[in-house]
Amino acid sequence: MNSSTRPRTCSLPKSAFAGFRFPAEVIVVAVRWYLRFNLSYRDVEELLLERGVEVDHVTVFRWVQRFIPLLADAARFGRHSPSDRWFVDETYVKVHGVWRYVYRAVDQQGQIIDVLVSDRRDAAAARKLFHRALSTLKVTPTEVVTDAAAVYPAVLEELIPSAWHHVERYANNPIEADHSQLKHRLRPMRGLRTDKTAQVIIAGHAFMQNLRRGHYELTADSSSALPVAAAFTELAQAI
Repeated sequence: MNSSTRPRTCSLPKSAFAGFRFPAEVIVVAVRWYLRFNLSYRDVEELLLERGVEVDHVTVFRWVQRFIPLLADAARFGRHSPSDRWFVDETYVKVHGVWRYVYRAVDQQGQIIDVLVSDRRDAAAARKLFHRALSTLKVTPTEVVTDAAAVYPAVLEELIPSAWHHVERYANNPIEADHSQLKHRLRPMRGLRTDKTAQVIIAGHAFMQNLRRGHYELTADSSSALPVAAAFTELAQAI
């Protein structure tokens, strides 16, 4: 038979879990526990050990960094479109002992639109947050509520000139309250080490919050008593 006429074999996509010592079920449970509950990596290590799975906390950290972006990306097609009223604000976290700015955008339904860790509080950071949100979600807000930071008017005029920019005392209270959810989650951690790992963890927190708030349509069985666990199981199969 001529080599050019030989039937070609179709290789199946390689699972993201291929090559890992532990099965996907263990990895996904560890990542889900870390995102869902106020646990440190050592806490997750201990909980797994109680269930007969011996995993070092450093391995749990590596799983979190590796699989949070993959799971969130796999879920993007089931994400609800955000509403057209956005609240944007910055809060602060320490990364390796140095203060960093965390830009966050939340809609009026409580969906976290996007997050960005930045070493600067400037127009470039605000522009990057809006550009990512607009290009990823394909939704343009009609109203954006911010604090009185000087960087926002020019950035909004450049990227979303049609949106009404609302600046008023107390108008940004919804996102200010939402910041506390993030701070509460970061408290049990023993410090964020790099901007890159901080971005992954804070984005993962936003992903988990959106799942719990019902901003994704993922599982066929919407009556599941554990919808977040069911969603992670479905997403693990997708990657």
